[in-house]
Amino acid sequence: MTARTLKAALVQERDHGSAEANLAVIEIRVAEAAAAGAKLVLLQELHNGAYFCQHESVHEFDRAEPVPGPTSERLGRLAAKHGVVIVGSVFERRAAGLYHNTAVVLEADGRLVGKYRKMHIPDDPGFHEKFYFTPGDLGFHPIDTSVGRLGVLVCWDQWYPEAARMMALAGAELLLYPTAIGWDPDDPQDEKDRQRGAWILSHRGHAVANGLPVLSCNRIGHEASPLGTSGITFWGSSHVLGPQGEFLAEASTDAAQVLLVDIDMARSENVRRIWPFLRDRRIDAYQDLLKRYRD
Repeated sequence: MTARTLKAALVQERDHGSAEANLAVIEIRVAEAAAAGAKLVLLQELHNGAYFCQHESVHEFDRAEPVPGPTSERLGRLAAKHGVVIVGSVFERRAAGLYHNTAVVLEADGRLVGKYRKMHIPDDPGFHEKFYFTPGDLGFHPIDTSVGRLGVLVCWDQWYPEAARMMALAGAELLLYPTAIGWDPDDPQDEKDRQRGAWILSHRGHAVANGLPVLSCNRIGHEASPLGTSGITFWGSSHVLGPQGEFLAEASTDAAQVLLVDIDMARSENVRRIWPFLRDRRIDAYQDLLKRYRD
């Protein structure tokens, strides 16, 4: 196959206190990435502010905005300025009482070329997303860009092999996950290590099972809980994996970083020729996957 290398950048950052402050930092980081040769920039989940889903408050809905809207338009101008494709994250207001956790894709000429609404919505201690987000209704459809066909998913989707597979079956060339995940600082260290290890292992499984590179961009820093509990310490560790689950790049657990990586876009084809998992799928025997559980 004809060789093609894509330089990608993941912007791992902390919350700087406001949407304006966070977007100003993103503008600096995207400029740095572009200057280093990046053509694709992935941002973290809900990058405009703190991870507000630690509690349930109607006032947090004031953060939401339409798509297209102020953030997608600002990211579009940034993409056009630097000639890069940007994958961002927006708290989308679709209508009064109807909101989504939405990834947006801006082409290198500034156009909004696609969006993905988070399909799997968690409701766990410190992650009360079901209060805020309606499950996505756009399905699992890759977004075509000048750098390739992007299978964009969001955070909690990363635990579901079905989501990654659906993107792969639709021709995605990369799987991308804007993410916000971290520890309860009161957990013992061995439990923290197990959680972070499981998160990375899940991504490696998606890469291997689908023969695709996986890019996951997480945030860093401790964010206090409005409820007065321990809050969340986001564990960073943004990473890029190759189609055999190999690490191509990994960021630290606690530092802001523009993680740069060269991705061999021909490698997936070569790997799939020797590990033809799509060929050997028994699609005649998977009907029960449509059931909640096999009683």
